[in-house]
Amino acid sequence: MMSLRKLALLFIFVVVFIVGGAVFVGTVTWVRMTDPYKGYTDRELFVQIPQGAGTPEIGRALVEAGIVKDRWTFRAALLWTGASRLLKAGEYRFDRPLTAVEVVQRMARGDVYVRRLTFPEGLTIVEMSKLFESHGFGTAAQFVEATRDVASIKDLDPDARDLEGYLYPETYPLPHGTSASKLVSMMVARFRAVFDEAMQQRARERGMTVRETVTLASLVEKETGQPDERPIVAAVYRNRVKIGMGMQADPTVVYALEKAGRWDGNIRREDLALDSPYNTYKYPGLPPGPIASPGKPSLDAALDPADVPFLYFVSRNDGTHVFARTLDEHNRNVQRYQVSYFRGQGQKK
Repeated sequence: MMSLRKLALLFIFVVVFIVGGAVFVGTVTWVRMTDPYKGYTDRELFVQIPQGAGTPEIGRALVEAGIVKDRWTFRAALLWTGASRLLKAGEYRFDRPLTAVEVVQRMARGDVYVRRLTFPEGLTIVEMSKLFESHGFGTAAQFVEATRDVASIKDLDPDARDLEGYLYPETYPLPHGTSASKLVSMMVARFRAVFDEAMQQRARERGMTVRETVTLASLVEKETGQPDERPIVAAVYRNRVKIGMGMQADPTVVYALEKAGRWDGNIRREDLALDSPYNTYKYPGLPPGPIASPGKPSLDAALDPADVPFLYFVSRNDGTHVFARTLDEHNRNVQRYQVSYFRGQGQKK
């Protein structure tokens, strides 16, 4: 029989072996989890994790893509971080070596890759739809179709036939697969956040509906990009309304021509007689609805126009305008800044 001394020595050996083995395995595992790894050759790689995917499926996708060295390393990182139930679906972009722990932590935070789509102020639905398509999110037709659903704005504008004017111009970070309807919902939600209850109350105090406010703001947005001119332009149109004078706003003619499929980049004299409710040379008052999406400064200008007596303005051809109280004064400005200017440009050619 084995002596107690030998049994003790054997026990100590087994314990040392087990502890040593555990330390060895733990050290190897730690090194593998914390060693940056990049097993793909491209400059960047995108991995799509579908909704509802389990950790085995996620681990397999990451290993096959060369993001994580092997499944053992991935499982070890999950155990270390405690994030096995926190991994989120979406598209992830990888462009440098990462440790398995960093990969798991990124997916637990949901740091999905997003593409940014910027809509400048003053765009129409059709112009926005072309941007949507050009950035590869879907077709222009899908975007236009999504804007026909007016349920999200009916409480503010019962007369809305589409979402023209209510798609707030801003930069939107969009995850992979964002649909036209989802983006349109985001844009309307952003409009509602900007045109909040305080702005709605200001409109009511001035006797204006939401639709009238946004329509006037869209004219201001199309007429000038100069911050200090917006309240003055808004005042010109408000002053015209007060005395029953036509808006005579060129952007409304452009919009009418676009809706008729006749816009080619130029307004001709005969276009001023186009029979469209949006043609403010032919029909008095504001057009029947917004002609573009205004930003907050133009919305503010529509609600708080400047206290000025102007009824006319004309471009100086440098992005600014000169304003006038009388038709005679306006005609002199037109002669100086339009007729003489372009005549001089023609002589230079």
